[in-house]
Amino acid sequence: MDAFIGLMLLALGGYTLKTLDERQRIELLGGKLRPYQLEPLIAELMEGYLRAMGEQEADRSATLWQDLSATEARLNEQMQAFAADLSGVWGERVRVSRLPFSLPMATRLFPSLGFDLRALVQLHARAVDSALRNEAGLSRRDQAFRLSAELLLFQHSCHWFCRSLTLASARLLARHRTAYAQVIESVAPETRQAYLALVGR
Repeated sequence: MDAFIGLMLLALGGYTLKTLDERQRIELLGGKLRPYQLEPLIAELMEGYLRAMGEQEADRSATLWQDLSATEARLNEQMQAFAADLSGVWGERVRVSRLPFSLPMATRLFPSLGFDLRALVQLHARAVDSALRNEAGLSRRDQAFRLSAELLLFQHSCHWFCRSLTLASARLLARHRTAYAQVIESVAPETRQAYLALVGR
């Protein structure tokens, strides 16, 4: 009985630490994101892309694509500003655990298990800028598809930081019906190579 009570107390303590750690991460990232409109802009673009791709009338489709350009420019501007803003946060506070599950203070106790969120967000900001400049010369539809993948991967990174890799991937699948591996395959080759090297996958 004593051993059972001890295990229960240990589990409760672990859960409490995990909840506290996640709350601190959510508050940190939420505070940095608050001045920006990244989530609404991403949602607006995703919906706009679907409408533009589904439009059969050429003139109407061209108008929809043109209207989306202003939203893309605002999003890019805010992504660059957010990445610059986040770079000023103390490094230990923005370490992301490579473990598939949430382990309280894992990146502080075992630094080699983590990577820097600031570097990851810089990577995402560069990827979004590159996709919008369309350096690969993609068609408008293919450009939109690639940018959508870049943005989904950015969202996944934010959720990974706040919770865990497993929960971030589950959320991606539940909300967008897209697997984590599929998103990685859909981003630009340069993004994929740099991303995999940084996160250690």
